[in-house]
Amino acid sequence: MSRPPAKRTTLATIARAAGVSVPTVSRVLNGDDQVAEDTRARIEQLLEEYEYRAPRKRSAVSAETVHVIYPRLDSSWQLEHIRGMEAVMREAGVGLVVSALDRGVEGREGLLRRARSGQTAGAILAGASGETPLGSVLDHLNVPVISLDPGLRAAAKLPTIGATDWLGAHAATDHLIGLGHRRIGMITGSRGGLLCSRARLDGYRAALEDAGIAEDLSLVEHGEFEYRSGITAAQRLLDHEDPPTAIFASSDHIALGVYEAARIRGLWIPDDLSVVGFDDLPLARWAAPPLTTVRQPLEEMGGLAARTILSLARRKRLDSPRMELGTRLVVRASTAPPR
Repeated sequence: MSRPPAKRTTLATIARAAGVSVPTVSRVLNGDDQVAEDTRARIEQLLEEYEYRAPRKRSAVSAETVHVIYPRLDSSWQLEHIRGMEAVMREAGVGLVVSALDRGVEGREGLLRRARSGQTAGAILAGASGETPLGSVLDHLNVPVISLDPGLRAAAKLPTIGATDWLGAHAATDHLIGLGHRRIGMITGSRGGLLCSRARLDGYRAALEDAGIAEDLSLVEHGEFEYRSGITAAQRLLDHEDPPTAIFASSDHIALGVYEAARIRGLWIPDDLSVVGFDDLPLARWAAPPLTTVRQPLEEMGGLAARTILSLARRKRLDSPRMELGTRLVVRASTAPPR
């Protein structure tokens, strides 16, 4: 490919180099899924090579909006994120728009429309939404983007906000080991490659290794961050010929699914089965018995994401592209020594 010219690159420049029309390049920038994959890849490669950035219309941050995009809106932990974001945005006088990818193109098109008109201060791509082409599209439109609780690929491309998931999972597993448990089941969250899910599994494995306990792969179930997934995964673990005496669940929703699976089998928590969750949502305190869990500061993470995207919108440099907030174990009544 030819060397990028010194003068500012235009859409026409990219179109000529790719052998396509200007509208086709524009469709790629707008995230249009109808462009052929090989054509899209060729255009995106040229956009990177020519370092194309759309001219950004100057406007006060206070007159703009920040978009947060989730794969879907179906969990109370998202509300904790949004609570933290909203407080920061309200103080800054910036609007917050929350959208979900599973609601069709409306949220995405609204974001891109505002981005093209210079009315978007930035975008927060939460969870697996950071794995979509939105990040690179917005980058080419000169819109700041960060990822909150990122996927594995997003973590390599975007500034990220997360929690110390590995340490939290290690602490949860170590707590169960300290109570005397040796057969400890684990239910992961999200097969989609979220960084937090991978880190929690690694923390669990490291705690077993540190205690000299050989990992039993049959005690690890891969699920989703959902209540129903917790039920089905726990049922498989409890059907084991030598079932676990404790289960570490990657989220509080999964942990409550474990509660239900235990109830169906007539097992008492923690007498027959100890359970630890992850998140420390309000429902963890309301469970019967109250759930031992790892607290991750979801509201604070949302606030940090909001402050970070506003800093980028004001052209400030980040001290680090990867930011993590601390987790801590909260011991309640769902864990006890094994019988």
